[in-house]
Amino acid sequence: MLILTTPLPAGLGRDVTEVLGPVIGEAVVGMHIGKDITAGIRDIFGGRSASYEKELKGAYEDVLAEIEKRAEALGADAVIGLDFSLTTLGTGSMLAVAACGTAVKLS
Repeated sequence: MLILTTPLPAGLGRDVTEVLGPVIGEAVVGMHIGKDITAGIRDIFGGRSASYEKELKGAYEDVLAEIEKRAEALGADAVIGLDFSLTTLGTGSMLAVAACGTAVKLS
């Protein structure tokens, strides 16, 4: 499955022959208190929070897998115009990652 953030598959020698519709993926990741404490220390002293980065990377991978699964169910060859959003929920201890793109068939 081809997944692109660009609106059209330029330079691939293939054209969009059919637009199948939007596909959406989402993942919500809860952070436990240990990660919050570690991230808080990093916030004070500087540096990267490997625990948050690992959770965030996993959430993005889950969202991409969901997008691909939903696009395949529509019979798509590709998803174009993919866009991600990230937000915190509740008291900031949960991260929500979402993505939306357009499922298409290519020539």
